[in-house]
Amino acid sequence: MQHASNAFDAGLSGAADATRAPERDMVEVARYLVPMEANLVCGCLVAAGIPAVLADANLVQTDLLLAPALGGVRILVPDDCLAQAQAALDAFQRGEFALDEDADVSGA
Repeated sequence: MQHASNAFDAGLSGAADATRAPERDMVEVARYLVPMEANLVCGCLVAAGIPAVLADANLVQTDLLLAPALGGVRILVPDDCLAQAQAALDAFQRGEFALDEDADVSGA
């Protein structure tokens, strides 16, 4: 599975430079222009046990033309989970969260 779907996402996504968010002790680990991709990656982080949240997702979904102006959807994690989150993002890029076509997702 590709981490970034287009040139804009390629420039925004990734964990190269974590920046401190003004909202508490949360840091940004990735950005996406496509809200669904941000939701997918955030879900993978949460599944890995990292308390990740999205910022600006609702605003970007309201008007996708605002996404480049806002810088996309941010994924935030607690400062003390930064290294674990970056490792999970790397695992996502390698495809370690991908499911086989015949995977049972029924939850049973």
